[in-house]
Order: sequence, then structure tokens, then C-alpha cells
Amino acid sequence: MGQLDTIQLILVGLVFIWSGFVRSGLGFGGTVLALPFLLLIHNDPLLFMPLMAIQLLIFSSWMAITNYRKLNRHSSTGEKVSTVDWRYLKYAMAIMIVPKIVGVFGLLTMPPKIMTTIIFVVVFVYAVGYVLNRPFQSNNKYLDCVFLILGGYVSGTSLIGAPLIVAVFASHVSKEKLRDTLFVLWFILVLIKVLGLGLAGIDFNWSEHLWLLPLVTIGHFLGLQFHKKIVDASTPIFYRMVGSVLLLISILGLYKAWFA
Repeated sequence: MGQLDTIQLILVGLVFIWSGFVRSGLGFGGTVLALPFLLLIHNDPLLFMPLMAIQLLIFSSWMAITNYRKLNRHSSTGEKVSTVDWRYLKYAMAIMIVPKIVGVFGLLTMPPKIMTTIIFVVVFVYAVGYVLNRPFQSNNKYLDCVFLILGGYVSGTSLIGAPLIVAVFASHVSKEKLRDTLFVLWFILVLIKVLGLGLAGIDFNWSEHLWLLPLVTIGHFLGLQFHKKIVDASTPIFYRMVGSVLLLISILGLYKAWFA
């Protein structure tokens, strides 16, 4: 990230703290609620995608393994208890795998301006749902497939397909297993993304992880505290606040991409 000045680097660091906070606090959304800010700092999706992909791999696997060990440590039966709904995970992946790969290909071939526009338009739609407290929901098997296909494709292009995917998983996976099932899903989807970026020769800026990962870790632990104390009682208010900010960011981002 040598092309960024000191102020931009500081802002990038703050956004990565925010992404870690959201991911561990809500179980999803670390990218969809952070990428718009990063693109306002520097409009280059391929600069930030590899950085966010690597941190997603690390923290999603960390959370799933930690929660699995914690549950089995307190198991009264002594039998190993799975915290992941593997049956539904396999079913959903069978639907998402092709659009996911197509989305990765789209990211690598689309002009940055078009890719940035798609990202901000998707975030705008999500933000409206947050503000109105009407996030995407699915109660129909055909609508489920549509959401999973779109979520897989958007995840392939920009790693921000979580709200569409969560809308489906929340209807079919028990509360006890939802969070860890999503963490395993993010790991699989991001691993496909990383492989695609690697094969395309995209620079992963490995040296930048030396200072960004500690910042994400700070956000991660702050998010864990938030999850324990606040999120269950204040989720609608939290989403409205974040949605309002994202609406403004999306409008500014689209203006900057096309008119600035």
C-alpha cells in the first residue's frame, strides 16, 4: 500500500479495527460494513480484497474452532457435539459454488470503476433494508435458491454477499449452530476467492498483514464483548445507525466513482 499517504493508512487501520469488531460482534458483516469505507479512502477493490480475504480466513476458522472446543469442554454427556450444521452447509454450497466461481472471474475481468459501482449499489440496497429494519428474509425454497445464487455471486465479486446468505441460513439452521455454520461457510467461500486471486497473480501485500492483523484482533475482542452485552437487545437500533451511515457512504462513493 505504498501509494497511500499517512492519513489514508491511519484511516485504513481504523476501518480494519471496525471490520474485526463487526465480524465477531454479529457473526457476519465485517466486509460489507467495512469495504465501502475503504473504497472511499482509496478506490481500488483489488488492493483491499486480498487483505480482507486473509483476515476472514484467519478469524472465521479461529471462531469456529474456539466455539467448538468451548462447547465440548462443557458437554455433560462426554460425547463430541458439532456446532456446525454440515447437512445444510453441503446443500447450500452445492447451489453457490458455480455462481461463486463466476463472481471471482467477474472481479478479475471487470474494470475497477464498474466493480466499485456494483459494490456501492449492493451496499446501498443492504443499507435501505437495515434502516427500515427489514433485512432480507426468505421463507420459500425457490427464493432460497435465488438468494443463495445471488449471495454466492456477490461474494465472489466483492465478499459482501453475507446478508443474502444469512437470510437463508437463519431460516434453516438452528440458533445454536447458526454462528459457527456461517463461520465455516465464510472460510470455504473466502478460500475459493483467495485461490482465484492467487492464480490470477494478484498482489496479497503480505507485509501489510504485520500491522493490520493486530488491529483486526483488537476489533475482534471488542466485538466479542459487544456480542455478550449489547447485540441481542440493540440489534435493530444498531442496524438502523449503520444503515444510515452506509446510505451516505454509498451515495458519496457512487458520486466519487462517476463524477469526481
